[in-house]
Amino acid sequence: MTDSELDTVYTQLCRTMTGLGEANGPLFLARFALLAIERIGDAQTCLGLIEAAGANIAAPQPE
Repeated sequence: MTDSELDTVYTQLCRTMTGLGEANGPLFLARFALLAIERIGDAQTCLGLIEAAGANIAAPQPE
């Protein structure tokens, strides 16, 4: 995928999420992830992507 294609895909992802509204964002991302996992078709690749996506994101702290 070229940089231009990546930008196009990411822009469409963001536009779709905006159109669905903030409340539907988590559901959309979960559905997208499941479709992507199925298309990738390799458990180790998917597990590595999950780890990479979660890296450096702080868990919410209790109030």
